[in-house]
Amino acid sequence: EKQVKDQFERIGKINTGLIQPILPSEEVFHYRNKLEFTFSNRRWYMEAPGENETVSRNALGFHIPGRFDRVLDIETCHLQPEPSNAIRTAIREFAMAHQLEFHDPYTHEGFLRNLLIRNTVDGQVMVVVTFTLDDKEKREQLLNDILLKFPSVHSLMYVINPKMNDSIADMEAILYKGEPWLTETMENLKFRVGPKSFFQTNTRQGLRLYQVARDFAGLTGNEVVYDLYTGTGTIAMFLARSARKVIGIEYIEEAIHDANVNARLNALGNCEFIAGDMKDVFTDEFIFSKGKPDVIVLDPPRAGVHEKVIDGILFAQPRKIVYVSCNPATQARDISRLAEFYEVTRIQPVDMFPHTQHVENVALLERRRPTA
Repeated sequence: EKQVKDQFERIGKINTGLIQPILPSEEVFHYRNKLEFTFSNRRWYMEAPGENETVSRNALGFHIPGRFDRVLDIETCHLQPEPSNAIRTAIREFAMAHQLEFHDPYTHEGFLRNLLIRNTVDGQVMVVVTFTLDDKEKREQLLNDILLKFPSVHSLMYVINPKMNDSIADMEAILYKGEPWLTETMENLKFRVGPKSFFQTNTRQGLRLYQVARDFAGLTGNEVVYDLYTGTGTIAMFLARSARKVIGIEYIEEAIHDANVNARLNALGNCEFIAGDMKDVFTDEFIFSKGKPDVIVLDPPRAGVHEKVIDGILFAQPRKIVYVSCNPATQARDISRLAEFYEVTRIQPVDMFPHTQHVENVALLERRRPTA
């Protein structure tokens, strides 16, 4: 909350008296619905092993801050609910017992690379194992062991990633057993979440965030809404039942595919989702063809909004702008660029990540009335 106040006062020159008390997370443990763990043969020890202690260099856990080559082996993680710990522990034990090689960050050798676990509020679980090599026999031994010990896993997938980096955004996630997605329910909306889908990692606080955005938008059912940086369309769909039409734009094509699937799943025929670079899609011609928006929702990445997009917003002249941000500094900067024509009337921080300094912040901007 103090961070939001400091950034808005220093960068945005905005009245911080408008900032409402931060919405705390009711859950401060086990609140995440997604975690990614790394296999590494270069384990980081918090303390030097004893003289007679057996030392293993293998680890399955998190990178030490600032060290791509060191991973802390995690015994118990308090961020994600069970069976996350049980699954991770079982995979580690199986790998050690069967001498499966953990990834080497220097040589890029080793069979096991990454582990992704996702879950829903109602207990569905997705497990995605990333392998460096395509060894069918070893792969199926491990995957079958997961199914044997955790038969309730809703989705079991794997990725073969021989690249130099760990990202699977451009890799195929192959279904081994179950469904290729989880289904999360928020209010009366359902969202299919795949292995690479973007979805707020704190589901319950994500719901509160979307409710704040909807409240700030104050829709009556007649408005045209533009949802810029729509991702998988979650905010768009929270607004759609109170709007005449919602148009979402997002540069990641897979996210737009997810958005269209979710719109059909929820029978929302008034949503239109478009893939492309925001600054290239959101032009004067686009606004003429789709109709001027009454409300614009912004939920950009940490870097904030491109100057060309700011120009497009000023051309569109919506009555309201609902700006959702994970970075109050760039949010305050962008709002200052709009200050000549828009004033901030409401600000609501939301604590999405307990025990960290990260925060989501929602600001409502309303068009200034022309002076005589």
